[in-house]
Amino acid sequence: MDLTGKNVLVTGGAKGIGRALVAALAGPDTRVCVLDTDREAVDQLLREYPEVDGEICDIGDPTAVQAAVDAIAVRHRAIHILVNNAALIFNSPLVSFGLGGITSHSVEMWDKVIRTDLSGVFYVTAAVVRNMMQRRTKGVVVSLSSVAAVGNAGQGAYSAAKAGVNALTVAWAKELGPLGIRFVAIAPGFTNTETTVRVLEGKVLENWVKQTPLRRMGTPDDIVQSILFAIQNDFLTGKVIEVDGGLRL
Repeated sequence: MDLTGKNVLVTGGAKGIGRALVAALAGPDTRVCVLDTDREAVDQLLREYPEVDGEICDIGDPTAVQAAVDAIAVRHRAIHILVNNAALIFNSPLVSFGLGGITSHSVEMWDKVIRTDLSGVFYVTAAVVRNMMQRRTKGVVVSLSSVAAVGNAGQGAYSAAKAGVNALTVAWAKELGPLGIRFVAIAPGFTNTETTVRVLEGKVLENWVKQTPLRRMGTPDDIVQSILFAIQNDFLTGKVIEVDGGLRL
């Protein structure tokens, strides 16, 4: 897909990989809109890129999602490209031993991770694809998955959500391909973002880097280049592309 004259919606676009993608896309030829919960980060993004549009929205709230997508559609009509980037990472084993005895994975955090990382993808994609169909628009949806989709110890909720994203990518590609709507998932390995560094302890992260054949973390730009490839290749759909430095060889 040629990006000229296209409208792109990026969830979680105010920080990390999402922000790097916005920076790569922002310009006179492409209209970029973001959904994010961090008002301060969104305001800072819009100051730096005045041509970017933004809505404060919790993608885990289907009512808020529909209202935000409707508002963007009023301002910009068609949405041609959706990048489902927003996600919540949470680390916890199913059960663990501690000073207080045996503790279990938080039910509240399980629900929150699944609501954001899986249900949120469903809510936003459903609203955007509805817009595409109403306006007879051929489009593409790129969802950020993770190498954790195969199951990372201590990341049960996150792994389950990303495995679900992979399955939805294939299912929706089969359903909507005849209408010219493509679906691709990008599965990064460990990427040097503020969230990754904050969530993973230093030694844990160092160990993962040692297991990566390229012996480094990915950069947001590494992932952005893969997203752009997925958007621009019109014969690509229903695939999960791992961008992980060879971690899963």
